[in-house]
Amino acid sequence: MSGTAGHEPEVVDIPRQRRHTLFFLRATRDFAPVFLDTEVDMTAVRAFRGRRVSPVTHVLHAAARVLAEHPEANSAILDGIVPRVARHAGVHGKVTLDKVVDGHRVVLAGVLRDLDRASLHEVQDRVEHLRDADPATAPEFEGVRRLHAEPSWRVAARAFRDVVKPLATRSAVWGTFAVTSLGHRAVDSFHSVGGTTITLGLGRVVDRPVVRAGRVVVAPVMRLSLAFDHRVIDGAEAADVLTEVKEALETVEEEP
Repeated sequence: MSGTAGHEPEVVDIPRQRRHTLFFLRATRDFAPVFLDTEVDMTAVRAFRGRRVSPVTHVLHAAARVLAEHPEANSAILDGIVPRVARHAGVHGKVTLDKVVDGHRVVLAGVLRDLDRASLHEVQDRVEHLRDADPATAPEFEGVRRLHAEPSWRVAARAFRDVVKPLATRSAVWGTFAVTSLGHRAVDSFHSVGGTTITLGLGRVVDRPVVRAGRVVVAPVMRLSLAFDHRVIDGAEAADVLTEVKEALETVEEEP
């Protein structure tokens, strides 16, 4: 009988740099997700000339305008004995970022406020600012740094809940909708829950056969997913949002 000496796994504490992710997952356990997806012909997006605008920026810009017309989908819920819903005056997009914090690869998020009033290139400027921001010094990540620095896990967890639970402050941390992308890798589609009523997930853009006027042609296609919280809206509303975002991306034009 062979022994296992020397083959036991090393058991260690989870790094503090992952605290915010664990707290987020705990806070979203009550989320009632339903998942939709579609394919977007990105020909119009690729036709942009001049300064490059990322697919994430295009989706943030398009979704903000769509959600401004769908206030119920731009809401947040506080579930309880008497559930309450906050209808937000602005549309604030949360975007996720792949960052390295103290040697640990983690997901951080930043909130871009009032995207329904921002131009496409203004959104791109703000996305690039977050993309290039140093997690060790950028003010956008000060709250996460405080969570990581707190000696007590229990105190850090309570501080996180105190910020994200109240409807009055939640949008400052999570936005009113979320956009996340794995399109930089060989990922066609995925579904993610961003803590908001609507979360959009972007896959990669690849050439695929599409039908136009009865003919099969090759076009750049992106798979776009939408997760919605069924406690807040129903499938018909979510389907309208996803369809309108798709249509906006497929008909986008250069801004003056």
